[in-house]
Amino acid sequence: MTGKRKRYPAAFKARVALEAAKQTRTLAELSKTFQVHPVQISQWKKQLLDGAESLFADGRRREHDQNEALQAELYQQIGRLNMELEWLKKKAARGG
Repeated sequence: MTGKRKRYPAAFKARVALEAAKQTRTLAELSKTFQVHPVQISQWKKQLLDGAESLFADGRRREHDQNEALQAELYQQIGRLNMELEWLKKKAARGG
């Protein structure tokens, strides 16, 4: 029994998971309505509930931290390049 796996779009998964999270209908009813196995619906519901926290995370703070890290790395590189330049200038001024 080798069949192709069904692939569902994210919007469909989200709609089914939201219906399951509302708990207005049973898994069997949802399964029949959406033509999806009840276990799959339970998994999508769990993913929805586990990932809901990330929807409300402050994305600006994470972006700010990444920008600061990049800026610090770039300043280190600038300092290193300036030191190398000064060393080369002294070496060239001595004649060799």
